[in-house]
Amino acid sequence: MGKILIVDDDKSLCYFLTKALSQKEYDVISCHSAGEAAKAVSERETDLILLDNKLPDRNGIEMLKELKRELPKVPIIIMTAFGTTETAIEAMKLGAFDYILKPFELDDISELVAKGLEAHKLMNKAVAIPAMSEYRGDSDQIIGQSKAMQEVYKLIGQVAESDLTVLIRGESGTGKELVARAIYQHSKRKGRPFLAINCAAIPETLLESELFGYEKGAFTGAGKRRIGKFEQCDRGTILLDEIGDMSLATQAKILRVLQEGEFERIGGNETVKVDVRVLTSTNRKLEDLIKQGKFREDLYYRLKIMTIMLPPLRGRKEDIKELTDYFFQLYKHHASTRVSHIDASVHEKLVCYHWPGNVRELANAINRSIILCKGEILTAEDIVFDIEGEAVAFLNEEELENTLMKIFDPFFTEILRFWGTGLHTNLLEKVEKFLVQKAMTETKGNQVQAAKLLGISRNTLRNRIDKYHLSS
Repeated sequence: MGKILIVDDDKSLCYFLTKALSQKEYDVISCHSAGEAAKAVSERETDLILLDNKLPDRNGIEMLKELKRELPKVPIIIMTAFGTTETAIEAMKLGAFDYILKPFELDDISELVAKGLEAHKLMNKAVAIPAMSEYRGDSDQIIGQSKAMQEVYKLIGQVAESDLTVLIRGESGTGKELVARAIYQHSKRKGRPFLAINCAAIPETLLESELFGYEKGAFTGAGKRRIGKFEQCDRGTILLDEIGDMSLATQAKILRVLQEGEFERIGGNETVKVDVRVLTSTNRKLEDLIKQGKFREDLYYRLKIMTIMLPPLRGRKEDIKELTDYFFQLYKHHASTRVSHIDASVHEKLVCYHWPGNVRELANAINRSIILCKGEILTAEDIVFDIEGEAVAFLNEEELENTLMKIFDPFFTEILRFWGTGLHTNLLEKVEKFLVQKAMTETKGNQVQAAKLLGISRNTLRNRIDKYHLSS
């Protein structure tokens, strides 16, 4: 029987969790302040702690530090209604077992509790890492509270303090360099050099000399010795962005740096020793490049010891409003403009777009729209996409079907849980309502054209408009 301590000043939540977890035959007690919690753990054996981040007498993160010092083998799950990037990263750095946002489903917290108790049973010790000062950037801040991004924050916190090589994967524009910088800012190498090298932007003939430097006379024009980025970054951190675009010859040198911590400058015989943490990123499928003979398999396995996968923006659309508001506040101060507010129609339009350029494209769209806006309120009409007016472009019916499956599949479990046995009818009705709305909008309310677009009769269209209470 697992012994659980709940620490939260919300008494109704404590009552609910105590009752629910007790029904699973756990031994549960609750308290409502840090002081009560300190007393409880001193008087009673505890196997797992559910800890709120905002307590009346103490910050939850500070309480987490103290508890991890006293109870290093006890899993602690942080609960918070005020989720931020830094809170998630800091909690995981300090050794929290996991982190969950309120409000949460009972099934989700129950699953975390079960995992935590199993970890305690197996005596898996959470690593306690010293706190680092918070990092706050301008446009360098990672934004998003979606479940997908919470997982990213947890991984950042878990890998930051080690010297592990990290492979950051994701489509172009998803924020791979921001994640690398966050790892650096929370690492023990913070304050030492950090350099980001875009391997795709530098010609291959220059990349090797850029990374490793060269000796005087190594080639025509090499009038004096030049120190490369690895030497400049000694005791610091280097990001090799788009490492999938690197030649096999340069890959071999990178592998040697990772394995031996050494290399030679171009044209030199002296072996240079360096202490550099290497972070890498790519938007390419390295597995395919290996099959094509364009990427070293041994380097691949060396890089993928720890992988952080960034979701595309279309896969975390619940973050679009927060991102939009963030970029709006950021860019309106940089532009000579009267724009002061965002109309709700902007968020609606942005959520419906597919964002092939991800967060970078969203940032550009907001910046451009602020500059071009002629009024004081930014509206949907001011938003211009990089590919204006386009939905997802499909080459054929098979690609259309595959894309629809990719959109639908991640949400199927939740949809099934919500509708249960009425899944077929309810889902078709939702899709039909959406199609009718879009057809009417596309044809500016012309029912004849809308019916033709949908492939139904005008009478059927009228019936659907009445059924779904749509404006004609």
